[in-house]
Amino acid sequence: MKGVWSREETIVAFNVYLKIPFKASSKTNPTVVKYAEILGRSPSSLNMKIGNFGRLDPSLQSKGITGLAHGAKMEEVVWREFVDDPEKLAFESERLIAEFSGKNLEESSGIDTADLPKGEERVAVVKQRVNQALFRSTVMSSYNYTCCISGVAEPKLLEACHILGWAKSEQNRMNPQNGLCMNTLFHKAYDNYLLAVSPDLEVKISEALLYCAREEKFRSYLAALEGGKISTPDKFLPKREFLEEHYAEFLARN
Repeated sequence: MKGVWSREETIVAFNVYLKIPFKASSKTNPTVVKYAEILGRSPSSLNMKIGNFGRLDPSLQSKGITGLAHGAKMEEVVWREFVDDPEKLAFESERLIAEFSGKNLEESSGIDTADLPKGEERVAVVKQRVNQALFRSTVMSSYNYTCCISGVAEPKLLEACHILGWAKSEQNRMNPQNGLCMNTLFHKAYDNYLLAVSPDLEVKISEALLYCAREEKFRSYLAALEGGKISTPDKFLPKREFLEEHYAEFLARN
């Protein structure tokens, strides 16, 4: 039986915490079972680690979900590392998973290597794609694979929407508090400032978007969304400052 969890094992456990809805974590969850095998730990042990991370998440605490009461100091260290530099820790977590699996990072992450460049540029592209995939998984799982506006719960129709765009806020590209789970249409509309989420988490629909809805039924549906609250995630509530910045631009354009 393995003893104390190492820093590397704890980082992989945190990666699993990011990837699955908190309420879905259990010793029988297929993702928990998969990564427990990679770590050489029991699913029960990994599931307990995930619960320990839950106690550190302010978003869970605000919903009265506290995770497990006690945990190890290393969990706090890893959590702080992620808060301070989410992009760095996210990539390290995927690199460690590849290492524990005995695979290279591209193979472990399922990245299509056909169009990848060579040399240093290849490394940069791999890192970007790995982190983009983890950001998507984190945001989607935080919202329980449900669009925060429409309630659509089909993963094939959902995307992780950056509140502040990829180019606009480099330091927050991997910050899950800079993400909203939306269906494809609303994601496009959000990126083009045709709809917004106010700092108070209210949906705002532009006149331009309403005008584009030529079918009365759809126009009425959009109009009914105005002023309603989004569904909030269990983990990683959207950061108010990010919403404020996007909303200010929305108002300036509309």
